Amino acid sequence: MANSEQVPATYKAVFETSKGNFTIEVTRAWAPLGADRFYELVTSGAFDGARFFRVLPGFVVQFGIPGDPGVARKWRSAQIADDKVTQSNTRGMVTFATAGPNTRTSQVFINLADNNSLDRMGFAPFGRITQGMDVVDSFYSGYGEGAPHGRGPDQGRIQSQGNAYLEKDFPKLDYIVRASIAEA
Repeated sequence: MANSEQVPATYKAVFETSKGNFTIEVTRAWAPLGADRFYELVTSGAFDGARFFRVLPGFVVQFGIPGDPGVARKWRSAQIADDKVTQSNTRGMVTFATAGPNTRTSQVFINLADNNSLDRMGFAPFGRITQGMDVVDSFYSGYGEGAPHGRGPDQGRIQSQGNAYLEKDFPKLDYIVRASIAEA
């Protein structure tokens, strides 16, 4: 999924959610491949309608599996290489989730606490919340960790069944109405 548009050195992504808005300021120099992918995800509408499917108070809020299984399938196979960790996973920092080395696709998480232990595991922050951290803190967390380690949503089922699965089995999840790049 190549993006011919030049990604700015810094940019802001505004997320309109079921609980209010938050803004992520992205600094490309921190993690260039991640910053470019995030820009592509926002501008393509991949996040629109996506659920905050993993909300673990004192740890992270995770999102980024598109609600449409067809769209999710396209992104799931579009892996990017890892970036070097240049920033720490402190509260409010935004980072791509991985399934191992060089497996970043569309899933990201927002650190709800100082998770410095993630730095040495290769999680490279590319942005930070500059407005609306209170909104992020308010996302529904009652389902806990996802399957198979908890009672929360199963990521494989989200990938294959999309929002239909989440709306049926996890109706209290908060979601992204629309994500967009803020005008400079």
